[in-house]
Amino acid sequence: MYVGKKVTRVDAHDKAMGRTRYTDDLCDKSAYIIRILHSTIANGRVISIDTSEAEKIPGVVKIFTCFDLKEKHYFPTAGHPWSTDPSHQDVADRLVMTDRVRFYGDDIGAVVAEDEVAAAQALRAIKVEYEEYPFVLDVQDAMKEDAPQIHENYPGNVLKHTTIRKGNYEEAIKEPGLIKVEGWYSTPTVQHCHIENFICFAEMEGDRIKMVSSTQIPHIVRRVVGQALGIDWGRVQIIKPYIGGGFGNKQDVLYEPLCAWVCMNLGGHLVKLDVPREETFVANRVRHAICSHIVSWVRPDGTFAARKLEAFSDQGAYASHGHSICAKGVGAFPQLYPCDNIEADGYTVFTNKPAAGAMRGYGIPQAMWAVECHTDDVAARIGMDPIAFRRKNLMPVGFKDEFSKNELYTDTFNQCMDKGMAAMDYERKYKEYQNQTGDIRRGIGMSVFWYNTAVWPISLETSSCRMVLNQDGSLQVQLGETEIGQGADTAYSQMAADVVGVRLDQVHVVSCQDTDVTPFGTGAYASRQTYTAGFSIRQTGLLLKERILNYAHELTRMPPYNLDIVEGNIVRVTDGRVLLSVGELATEALYSVTHSQHITAESTAQIKSNAYSFGCCFAEVEVDIPMCKVKLLDIVNVHDVGTLINPALAEAQVHGGMSMGIGFGMSEKLLFDPKTGRALNNNLLDYKLSTFMDHPRLRAYFVENPEPTSAFGTKSLGEPPTCPVAPAIRNAVYQATGVAVNDAPVNPHILFKRFKEEGLF
Repeated sequence: MYVGKKVTRVDAHDKAMGRTRYTDDLCDKSAYIIRILHSTIANGRVISIDTSEAEKIPGVVKIFTCFDLKEKHYFPTAGHPWSTDPSHQDVADRLVMTDRVRFYGDDIGAVVAEDEVAAAQALRAIKVEYEEYPFVLDVQDAMKEDAPQIHENYPGNVLKHTTIRKGNYEEAIKEPGLIKVEGWYSTPTVQHCHIENFICFAEMEGDRIKMVSSTQIPHIVRRVVGQALGIDWGRVQIIKPYIGGGFGNKQDVLYEPLCAWVCMNLGGHLVKLDVPREETFVANRVRHAICSHIVSWVRPDGTFAARKLEAFSDQGAYASHGHSICAKGVGAFPQLYPCDNIEADGYTVFTNKPAAGAMRGYGIPQAMWAVECHTDDVAARIGMDPIAFRRKNLMPVGFKDEFSKNELYTDTFNQCMDKGMAAMDYERKYKEYQNQTGDIRRGIGMSVFWYNTAVWPISLETSSCRMVLNQDGSLQVQLGETEIGQGADTAYSQMAADVVGVRLDQVHVVSCQDTDVTPFGTGAYASRQTYTAGFSIRQTGLLLKERILNYAHELTRMPPYNLDIVEGNIVRVTDGRVLLSVGELATEALYSVTHSQHITAESTAQIKSNAYSFGCCFAEVEVDIPMCKVKLLDIVNVHDVGTLINPALAEAQVHGGMSMGIGFGMSEKLLFDPKTGRALNNNLLDYKLSTFMDHPRLRAYFVENPEPTSAFGTKSLGEPPTCPVAPAIRNAVYQATGVAVNDAPVNPHILFKRFKEEGLF
């Protein structure tokens, strides 16, 4: 059995040796270079674009502007499963280029040149005339009556508003003796900062567009490119090679439609669009900045009587993933700490900022910042230990969400907290760090988190798998679920080997998806990979095994029920004798003069279940009060992952998520000029991305409670590690200083303001 073992990644050697080929490695040198002409105003309309001087520059092939777009096909960009039900379709509000500018950096034209230098020179030579409108960068301001209207069909700039009501909040707060705890909590705009920027290239073969793209969602990109160009989807071929990270940014259809449109308008010539780092911060996607207001009414014994949440999500200029991020965070509120009386409202609001989309955690890092900062505030207000307060109020065993049908089957939260406390020596340190004085203080804090696995029942969940038996008895395995650096292909190999009964080295997962060949799957997102693919792998593997054993019956005279496949051999189960190898069977099956058979299996699994994923984070910090600096001394994440498929990969996933959480909690924030709407720090020098210099040793621990709804007992782990880190750091600073920092990140700018307000200097 390979599931549960630390096996080497299937792509490790090629990546270590530099043999792995990414999108740019695959593009022929003859490709023309595309560079985007971005708007230099935040809201308005393009009146004219003068390209005359730019066209004179040697090497410039063609300059397209928004006025060249004769047929306007609006399309959505979110990497969500499409549905034939219009109510389950994403907002179609994008064009490949637009004259109606909605943020500083909007796409208004494209330069095509023979090389990067000519393209860059041409961009600088283009002159644009605008009609400027007032713009708005703040969510609260955008909802005011006199705010600029960004999209005609959304009054008050509200993309969507959802509500959750349980019990009777107004009556519940009348209970005598209640303690009211209230706070505003905000998280900033941040960017994914994956190593490989978005890149794609396209050329035509006949009347079809062939595109190679660094994407998490090849089958979804195919559909959207077809919609954007107004052509049949079957005329679009998307190939996804190895990817240098995505983290949700590449769960959006970014520039594939524009690249394909330019290609078609150049007679099918090969064109490449490689987005510079500075542009990824504004012209790709960002994480939603969310401001939350929480009111809790607490009894003296530490139980909740009533709770209220209002969350305001900054969508930016276009819908992208839209309200689903805010809605997921709001949905966590009544589940993580169940209460009989709850009111929760979520608003997703357009502003004149870069479009916000999916980013690792999908709204839960923002929600956990608000909820878990507030949880420590409540515990402090009533004089209760924050761990004891959580144990009293967290989701109990047996809790079931009526919408998702998710259920908490085990005492996960207490198990995770117990393991984390032991690892951090929490009780001793918490007592030692209470009521400190002096300029240098230490603190320890923690937070928990809640997460779902995959997207059912909100959206379609489907996974298809194809297995082919090769001549030597090895397997080719293809899935629509994509490897984007997280190690998914290795997990798939382990699962396939176990189900069919072959050795791990006999499983060859085809890592690079091609929509012309790869069975349909919606891609990598929602921490769905091992959970959803597990269903189709098990289902398809059992089909393939049945067909192998049926053919083995002809060669061995044994009935199939007396046969099994073990480590690549056909074994008689009654006495354990090896009758022949799967390789010998495969060769005979393909080349037999009496019964030639290509043994394959393919199937689709539609998944109509979901699974809770839980865990916690503990952080220890040292705070230099005069310098307003926080040093992270130690950090631990503990996760209930169901059954671990590969412990080494799981640990690596957690370390990566913790690193992102550290940046989110301590340093990262995309800033905008209030006078122009321009991003001020859209580069890796001024945008303070967390590095290994900012990290202590990252420690990951696991609790294994097999998920009963899962094909292999597993559940989400890709996104959860980033969710609890930031509030754990904040709560450690709170314990060290007695100062609650409610605006992320906890950087010197914020600390100076708060320390001054609280009279620490």
